[in-house]
Amino acid sequence: MMPISVEDLKKSYAGAPAVAGLSFQVQAGETYALLGPNGAGKTTTIEILEGYRKRDGGTVEVLGEDPGKDGSGLRAKIGIVLQSTALEPELTVAETVANFRSFYPKPHGVDEVLDLVDLSFARDTRVKALSGGQQRRLEIGLGLIGNPDLIFLDEPTTGLDPDARRNIWSLVLELNSMGKTILLSSHYMDEVEALAHRIAVLVAGQLKAEGTPQALRDQHGGYTEVRFYLGERTLPETFPAALRSIIHQERGWVIFEVPNPTPFLADLTNWSFKEQFELPHLNVTQPSLEEIYLNLTRGRRGAARAAKPVEA
Repeated sequence: MMPISVEDLKKSYAGAPAVAGLSFQVQAGETYALLGPNGAGKTTTIEILEGYRKRDGGTVEVLGEDPGKDGSGLRAKIGIVLQSTALEPELTVAETVANFRSFYPKPHGVDEVLDLVDLSFARDTRVKALSGGQQRRLEIGLGLIGNPDLIFLDEPTTGLDPDARRNIWSLVLELNSMGKTILLSSHYMDEVEALAHRIAVLVAGQLKAEGTPQALRDQHGGYTEVRFYLGERTLPETFPAALRSIIHQERGWVIFEVPNPTPFLADLTNWSFKEQFELPHLNVTQPSLEEIYLNLTRGRRGAARAAKPVEA
């Protein structure tokens, strides 16, 4: 059984389609990142999966159940961590978790959850006294207290400092190691790359691209950047004309954008070795996940830099 299975999902508002024939599946034990710009249908899709919004058409199964029907049984098996949660500031951490625990038929223990989210030391601390990172860990703990098989995790690190963000990442990875399935929504591409097994990019209510981070690079990256530092030097006349024609320059760097780096690097390094011309700081990089995401959502590949000839 797939934790999430969506087939030809449709939803419109006032006749305007928000989700237009969306299909995807989430496998057990994976973190699946659902991404998209504002208006792409991401929030609508997640709310339909959670059982809080009715669909107009298509088939949806969450943990083998239709979330559009009576969702009380389903909600006992899922955990939802919203982007922010209004908590009672005067309650202690332990009291807050115990209160949420009472909503579920087979919950974790309070101390078990506090240990999992690394808040045992703060069990008697009032919510209002928690730092931003501690409160976010508490909110994730509240999403876990019901012992869910599937967790909806919405923007888990928005507004947190780098150290707190990494702590949340470690927690998500630990949840994965426990076999939990996670549907992640985030605007931070470094976070998505660190946590997601697979990524889906929504545009105008449809699936624009799907795959692992590396698969998206392979399918939609389009080019690889090769660069080395020339500084104040100039290239000798023996530098191959075919390579010279695709050069551009930035602050002393010689930069190439090529679709297939392997034969290009062979030509470049063979020439360098033959001419004994050093290529300082030679590095090879693919487009970042953020660049690929922006290109997909804008409907084009990022504009390549105009080539600038480098004088011999």
